[in-house]
Amino acid sequence: MVAIDNDVSVVTSGLTKRFGDEVAVDSVSFEVPRGSIFGYIGPSGSGKTTTIRMLLGIYEPSEGSVHVLGENPRDFDRRTREKIGYMPQHFVFYPDLSVGANLSFAASIYGMGAHRGRRMNELLDLVELSEHRGKLARDISGGMQRRLSLAATLLHQPEVVFLDEPTAGIDPVLRRKLWDRFHELADEGRTLFVTTQYVGETVYCDRVGVMGGNGRLIAVDTPGGLRRRALGGEAVDMELATYLDARHLEELRASDIVVGNVTRHGDRGLRLIVREAGRAMPALMDWASERGLTVDSMEEYEPPFDDVFVHLVSDTKELWDTSGFNREVGR
Repeated sequence: MVAIDNDVSVVTSGLTKRFGDEVAVDSVSFEVPRGSIFGYIGPSGSGKTTTIRMLLGIYEPSEGSVHVLGENPRDFDRRTREKIGYMPQHFVFYPDLSVGANLSFAASIYGMGAHRGRRMNELLDLVELSEHRGKLARDISGGMQRRLSLAATLLHQPEVVFLDEPTAGIDPVLRRKLWDRFHELADEGRTLFVTTQYVGETVYCDRVGVMGGNGRLIAVDTPGGLRRRALGGEAVDMELATYLDARHLEELRASDIVVGNVTRHGDRGLRLIVREAGRAMPALMDWASERGLTVDSMEEYEPPFDDVFVHLVSDTKELWDTSGFNREVGR
């Protein structure tokens, strides 16, 4: 056991897992601050689930170290495990028991007593299963089964919650409702480690780890930080009243205001990569005014996280280097 850092719930260093000659997770290192939401994204087979299983002690690492709540998972005792919640990808409850009976069974595992009824009702309402509590688990949809799994994971109010694709197969309205609840849990000081197949959900996380297809961690950053990595800075869209000729365009590209590409959007629109959009926009207004150019509009552009993710994992700048706006950017 190591000394518990109350500000950090999960820490890994050089975490590696091999299955024979195959490397599933390759030297992954990160920290998850207490009371935060850590998103873990990557293509299928990139090692996200394997990482979670090492954090829980289901798998023993081949190399490296991991500590959750200051302990090595292999040393978890009952008390520590009761502070942890885990929602796996696959449904693990009893198909011949009702929704309510499965949830009650989960409550029994954690020694929940007479107060369990109120807590169960609260969570069934959260995942919108109250009207289905009498149905057998085998007779509900796959999305409902995932919602039941989520309710069971949160039942005992764990300090650290590992959620492996909790919103897969769930409609967008309920998905947003669940993320709102995840933020409430983080505000209460609970820590959430969430894998997701919906790259757009990155925006709901405090920090994000991006896995590549080779089991390596490409980046750990805030959502805004990931956007800056993908773009090489921040982006500003500027619309002029008149066409910008080639001389002015080259002058703008060579200026201290711009740190990356300048691309055209139609006849009068430009997208510029700058260091900080908030500082660059006044400077761009001054630059245009000094040259007798009229700016019709200017705003910071934030690319969709689908495009940020593709850029980070593909080692290509295709999304940002094309002249004019790529159709995939800004869809």
